[in-house]
Amino acid sequence: MRGSSVPPSGPAYPGRVSLAVRVIPCLDVDDGRVVKGVNFVDLRDAGDPVALAAHYSSSGADELVFLDISASHSGRSTMVEVVRRTAEQVFIPLTVGGGVRAIEDFDMLLRAGADKVGVNTAAIARPVLLAEAATRFGSQCVVLSVDARRSADQPSGFEVTTHGGRKSAGLDALDWVRRAEDLGAGEILLNSMDADGTTAGFDLAMIRAVRAVTSLPLIASGGAGEPEHFAPAVAAGADAVLAASVFHFAATSIGAVKQTMSAAGVPVR
Repeated sequence: MRGSSVPPSGPAYPGRVSLAVRVIPCLDVDDGRVVKGVNFVDLRDAGDPVALAAHYSSSGADELVFLDISASHSGRSTMVEVVRRTAEQVFIPLTVGGGVRAIEDFDMLLRAGADKVGVNTAAIARPVLLAEAATRFGSQCVVLSVDARRSADQPSGFEVTTHGGRKSAGLDALDWVRRAEDLGAGEILLNSMDADGTTAGFDLAMIRAVRAVTSLPLIASGGAGEPEHFAPAVAAGADAVLAASVFHFAATSIGAVKQTMSAAGVPVR
């Protein structure tokens, strides 16, 4: 087991328990390669996932997230091998998601070396999967990935989506987060589909709204474009900040992000 896979128990800034905020690169893996686009389209090749994972680990990343965007049988087989190879070289916590459909997928990925498993669509289709996984593996292994966007059709103004944000799940995002916590999810990975890949900054209103309804550790994702974007996400309620494009294509570095966050008063490792 690499590093502690148990995330901090509460937000760290401002005026909260002073725990270090995690900086997490996200690697979207398609057929064994890391890719990145805007709103999950116009994908560009960003490199070998194992090599990138090793680079980020040595550059100060606190955790890594792999998302299998192929989500086919062959994609899952490829992903298991990527996880296994990464676990042999990288010793920080690793979350793997995308295409996780059943308790057997949790078991397979954890055995391959993942510390936590992210689940999205399968939990929407069968929410009890969260409870089953938490009972068998512990809540600390269960990460609910929430791809949310603005919608006037939901009471909170935010809806849950699937298929890379292209399809509405017909769920209010805040209600879904509350239910997931009750079922046993141990962490929320909140990705703003409105902000994803835009590099215009995190969706602060969405982060604040989700923070208000859950005590679970909250990872903010979607929209990071420069080091100055990260501290406001923490101020809005995030325990961890996740980014992809800005790291993969060298717009900034983990070191620069941590330095800027620290200067803003955010505790970092």
